[in-house]
Amino acid sequence: MQLRAVPFEDAWHLADAMSEEMKALYEDDEGASPADPSDFLPPLGIFLVGSAGGTDMACGGLKPLADGIGEVKRMYVDPAHRGRGHSRTLLKALVAHARQMGMREVWLETGTRQGPAVALYASEGFTPIPAYGYWKDHPETLCFALVL
Repeated sequence: MQLRAVPFEDAWHLADAMSEEMKALYEDDEGASPADPSDFLPPLGIFLVGSAGGTDMACGGLKPLADGIGEVKRMYVDPAHRGRGHSRTLLKALVAHARQMGMREVWLETGTRQGPAVALYASEGFTPIPAYGYWKDHPETLCFALVL
């Protein structure tokens, strides 16, 4: 998989697919938490798209959340391309960007129905933290942090 940084607007098709998957998974009408393209503006922010064989099939971004803290958002791999390590590659690239920008932690939100994502984050050293952000009051929200 080849990764490239793009403006968030250039990855709507993947971000929308992720949101639709979350709507179906959690049986609600909201999908993903709101995102603003300015959340991912360089130099602190970044939005990555992964492609293989000329097809965009993965995305994820890092946005500055608070002083020294970045947040992983919109991690998604098209279902036809899962199980090949693309999520791990994408996550490692986002964490590397956070390190390059001098961030001291990376946070993220996920949910109880996303077992493979939870397993990925745990295997990369993320540990549970109290719920925060848009979904903090949702009973199925899980939040994690990685100290860099």
